[in-house]
Amino acid sequence: MCTRVLWNTNDIAVLTGRSMDWPESTQPLIVAFPRGRQRDGGLLATEVVVPDNPLRWTSTYASLVTTVYGIGTVDGLNERGLAAHALYLKSTDVGPRNPDLPGLQTALWAQYLLDQAATVTEALALMETIQLVMVSAHGFDATVHLAIEDADGDSAVLELAGGELVVHHGREFTLMTNDPTYAEQLTLLAAQDFSTPSSAMPLPGNVNPVDRFQRAAYYSALLPKPGTEREAVAGVMAIMRNVSVPFGAPYADFGVYNTEYRSVCDLTNRTYFFELTTSPSTIWVQLKGLDLDEGASIKAIDPYDDTLSGNVTERFVAHDIGF
Repeated sequence: MCTRVLWNTNDIAVLTGRSMDWPESTQPLIVAFPRGRQRDGGLLATEVVVPDNPLRWTSTYASLVTTVYGIGTVDGLNERGLAAHALYLKSTDVGPRNPDLPGLQTALWAQYLLDQAATVTEALALMETIQLVMVSAHGFDATVHLAIEDADGDSAVLELAGGELVVHHGREFTLMTNDPTYAEQLTLLAAQDFSTPSSAMPLPGNVNPVDRFQRAAYYSALLPKPGTEREAVAGVMAIMRNVSVPFGAPYADFGVYNTEYRSVCDLTNRTYFFELTTSPSTIWVQLKGLDLDEGASIKAIDPYDDTLSGNVTERFVAHDIGF
């Protein structure tokens, strides 16, 4: 599960919020990758999952990301102000493998674009020459769709249907949750009339993806003009809390999807805000305070460290990451 909300219409900063909803801990680490990192898109940790023609690259840009299970990236931004967010989409279908195209396992999809693209347009161009390959971890297939946005406020939602990449590209595509497909979500949203908001207006209030999508749309349209970066970030975080899944929410077909954490990417100021739902503190990291030069060590923090609070840029320590 999960929700993504982009606010690209205020005068302070381009901001994106996301929530991570999952039936168990995703074992997140917040990791600073320096530029010049060599990667193999055919590896899942040490397991070869793309034996024929795997995509290999050396990162052009440094990034600050949140990892999942130590095998890939689900959220984050790079030094040029491109951000990426991988959310669950059960209907994802990467199609049969075509070994003529370099193969990239889906857990590294977001990281590849952060490594190699500065803008949404550049990221979309990269997708034209590769093929995604499905992988599994902890008993779950990495059936994800991807939202990307850049510091100019451009946005795109990328999905895979029948092996074909489906792209919704434009500043207007600011929301994303989960199933059904993005096109279907937009159709369902269009059937709602939120034109006269009031305290008496009934809103979809459940925690399923359709209700969260529509609730996020309603409250995003009502965000007041911020006077400071702090107010802008608080506005986005307020929406992410509104669409979060409380502990114990019922899902008969797949256990319980509690919200594990929420994040906000400030693409204008290159700052990453993170809020673990079991912690009373919001933390944040400023890219300008990290050593991201080629040859620098990979550094990370564990958001489950309950001593973290406020600006944690100086709390990053060297860490060995498996990708």
